[in-house]
Amino acid sequence: MTSRRTIRAVAGLACIAALWVGVPAAAAQTGGTPGGTTTDPSAQPSTSPGSWTVYKAATWYGPGFWGKNTACGVTLTPTTLGVAHRKLPCGTQVTFSYNGVSVTATVIDRGPFHKGYTWDLTKKTAKRIGFLAVGSGPIEATVSPPPTTTTPTTP
Repeated sequence: MTSRRTIRAVAGLACIAALWVGVPAAAAQTGGTPGGTTTDPSAQPSTSPGSWTVYKAATWYGPGFWGKNTACGVTLTPTTLGVAHRKLPCGTQVTFSYNGVSVTATVIDRGPFHKGYTWDLTKKTAKRIGFLAVGSGPIEATVSPPPTTTTPTTP
């Protein structure tokens, strides 16, 4: 007879395996990152200097938040191409790829606040890459460092 603990363990592994179905081999391998910019063991060096690529779970948010200010001070509208992340600095550029379609969005908010998710795309961002109907799941993201700001010097 199978114990409940064994059944739970197998169910948990099945859920994890379902998230990784179709993950490219390069995304599934662990590797170092350029310049030590991230501690994520699944991050892969990207072709752009200082960038890295990860394959993590995402979801999207939309109409209930339109007209409200985000954590980064942006007013969310139906045409906003943006993404929420818990730790990346505001202004960081992230290129999302899903089913061969890519879109670049800017970190404009904090979140998601649901366990197991790394990215919270705006509705417009999700729609551009065909992720809207899916709702949630694994997605490839290439993170570029935020633009550096220089303070003007007076002569």
